[in-house]
Amino acid sequence: MEQRVSLITLGVADMNRSTTFYESLGWHQTESPDGVAAFDLIGQTIGLYPKTKLAEDMGLKVEEISGFSGITLAHNVSNKGDVAEIYDAAIVAGAQAIKPPHDIFWGGHIAYFADPDGHVWEIAHNPFSPLGPNGEFQWNGVA
Repeated sequence: MEQRVSLITLGVADMNRSTTFYESLGWHQTESPDGVAAFDLIGQTIGLYPKTKLAEDMGLKVEEISGFSGITLAHNVSNKGDVAEIYDAAIVAGAQAIKPPHDIFWGGHIAYFADPDGHVWEIAHNPFSPLGPNGEFQWNGVA
């Protein structure tokens, strides 16, 4: 198996609400079969982190998050200020605020929100993993 994720599927309660939410963040749909809303992305990285620690980072206990699976989707940005800009746009678009932008112990700047279906997103500026010229993310930076 190649070391990549091809498709992340989020189960949503209301297609129109969820599609509108992501479009409100500036995402664009690509052509797809009826019943599916697809957004082509750049590159991704899957990170492993203890579930209890992840909840702790959000300032919550695991049992305080209805349906929290221990998975977050991360969107990394090039500039620290972009974290607040995207977080604020997500809240205006209908996201649930989880934890506002803040500096984190490992030297980055992050925020957490949940989309209308409860999928948790982390917006992060990681100064140790700068994004590539096309916005691609690689752990410890693009070579």
